[in-house]
Amino acid sequence: MMIPEEWGWSPYFAEAFKPWEKSGYQAARVIRGEKNYFRVYCPAGDLTVRFAGKIRHNAIDRAGLPVVGDWVVVEPQPGERGIIHALLPRKSSFSRNLPGHRKSRGKQRLEQQVIAANIDLIFIVSGLDRDFNLRRIERYLTLVGSSGADAVILLNKTDLCEDPAECKAQVEEIAESVPVHLCMARDTDQLEFIFRYVEQGKTIALLGSSGVGKSTILNGLLGEQRQKVAEVSHSDGKGRHTTTHRELFLLPEGGIVMDNPGMRELHLWGGEDDLLESFNDIEELALQCKFSDCRHQTEPGCAVTAALAAGALKQERLSSYRKLKDELVSLTRRR
Repeated sequence: MMIPEEWGWSPYFAEAFKPWEKSGYQAARVIRGEKNYFRVYCPAGDLTVRFAGKIRHNAIDRAGLPVVGDWVVVEPQPGERGIIHALLPRKSSFSRNLPGHRKSRGKQRLEQQVIAANIDLIFIVSGLDRDFNLRRIERYLTLVGSSGADAVILLNKTDLCEDPAECKAQVEEIAESVPVHLCMARDTDQLEFIFRYVEQGKTIALLGSSGVGKSTILNGLLGEQRQKVAEVSHSDGKGRHTTTHRELFLLPEGGIVMDNPGMRELHLWGGEDDLLESFNDIEELALQCKFSDCRHQTEPGCAVTAALAAGALKQERLSSYRKLKDELVSLTRRR
């Protein structure tokens, strides 16, 4: 059975599929998610599939169910249909705590929602209009820190910003080693740099709020209008959900891109170690504190508050760090 490497098949998944090789089933990648069905690609072609009831029964929680990007074990059936019998182990996954509250007592949910699976690189897309928000970018970086994927930050809509270079400098200050790029996605020539990140079988995900230009970027990379786009509301600066589902697209030059609906709620899912991705500067300062359990508030010998007093650390960034750390500590305690 030949699995096309262009869809991201690798020795890692081949090893995981070995127990199924003689079953007559096929390995397939989930390329699109619908309400009750999935579209997958496998040696039998594009199939519309549903997962067997035993998968839901055996899943400990929502994270154990297939999502776009997953590799699964499929039994092809007549009429270009099939059944998913198993989920292969993921190499990476981008997750958040499921938004909303439990029906009982109004408590916040505690349930992992996997947004995308087996992603190699995540483009965090931010608009340089009213969407531009350093604190939101820090939150995205923290989420990516727990995913197992690398990050790149893309600042779109330079034509709507008086000083794009200054915005880029502000992002670079908080992102440290994460690459930051400027562009105006409506000009496809300005997207050429993205192809430096594209490789055969490599999966890239576009993540960001509604209206930041993810679908425009995808259309530019594909060289055709495959995804609908809409104007941002002039009254509140918010985008409309023109992308309503997640889907993988093969690029003409090779590589795979996932478009995602905009996310307005970014509840963290992970641990304190994920702050190394988004707040490495503060984490390194914390190592110099007199006390190992320093909370960076009023403790003597605190290197973090000393940096704040010296002007080497901004109050807004420290406040964001404290907020996200408290959120992760609370999440860990509840889990």
